[in-house]
Amino acid sequence: MANNNPVTGRLPLLIILTILIALVAYMQWPETVKEKKKYQRIVAVKTASVAYDDFVESVEAVGTARANEQVLITSKYSDLVDEVYFNDGQTVARGDVLVRLNNQEELAKVKELEANLSESVAQLNRLSELLNTKATSRSIVDQQEAKTKAISAQLLSARTKLDDLTIKAPFSGVLGFREISRGAYIDAGSVITSLDDLSTIKVDFNLPERLLTTVHVGQKISAVNSAYQKVKFEGQITSIDSRIDARTRSLKVRAKLPNKALKLRPGMMLNIQVVLKVDKLLQLPESTIIPIEDKHYVFVVQDDVAYRKEVEIGRRHPGIVEIISGVQAGEQIVQEGALKLRDGAHVKVIAHDGKLVEDKQSDLAKKDGGKA
Repeated sequence: MANNNPVTGRLPLLIILTILIALVAYMQWPETVKEKKKYQRIVAVKTASVAYDDFVESVEAVGTARANEQVLITSKYSDLVDEVYFNDGQTVARGDVLVRLNNQEELAKVKELEANLSESVAQLNRLSELLNTKATSRSIVDQQEAKTKAISAQLLSARTKLDDLTIKAPFSGVLGFREISRGAYIDAGSVITSLDDLSTIKVDFNLPERLLTTVHVGQKISAVNSAYQKVKFEGQITSIDSRIDARTRSLKVRAKLPNKALKLRPGMMLNIQVVLKVDKLLQLPESTIIPIEDKHYVFVVQDDVAYRKEVEIGRRHPGIVEIISGVQAGEQIVQEGALKLRDGAHVKVIAHDGKLVEDKQSDLAKKDGGKA
């Protein structure tokens, strides 16, 4: 008897149709995965390396520059100016003649006393010979000896005054403006010019008393001034005051800065940085840190994938953060583009430690083009 069940008759057809659908789905599945990978979002980022570097602990202060030696050149006597031997701003050495006052009278007096002394010494020698032969008394010889000593003292005084009428530089340095002219009459104490030794600059500044145990002679400092914004002047502490200011509770410190190029001038305001301690610490740029509530995170790049990791941070400097734990030295951390990332996101590093990273595919294309 023939089987007229329609379902049984169509069963082979259904089986064949099912197999064809499964085959088509199987063949299309890799293409779907490839399309997803093809259109997967890749974020361009810039990275920085976790590295050990010097972490400088310092304190800042403000001070005023002073010349190593500074003096106002004045005259001890009132007289006419015979000669002026310098110009404004001239560099002079110790002992250089700056001004000569009228010295004719003192010069004549010195010559007179030299003649008197010569005669007195000759008379003393004759009397001494007579004393040896008992031809004169001891008292006459003593009187002549006293007279000779008096003339000698007067001559020394006259020579000293004559020297003082020639004004010389007491030390090497740079002169200020000339305040006198040739032929002018100046009084005793009148300012002729100023003289500054600028080879070294002194700077006094105050620090909190709590730093007394951490500040010492020989400690390094750096100074900056608004006139030279990109230049740091290095120096060291040379002395510390023996007292604490009772009103401000601060400690006065003096430092010296070499100034061979004469860039620094007395009176300049200097921003001082005193180096207290230098440690070798693991650190990162501050821009790599992502704060979330009371925790801190970074994105670590491995094989072009960004993974979020929690880190423990320590001390901070402007732009720098100490890393206590969470990442290791040498790891690549996302510095720019972190706000677009999630854990496991694919990334493309376009710059690392401030240097552009060339595209590997474009490099290969260039090489292939060169070979062709």
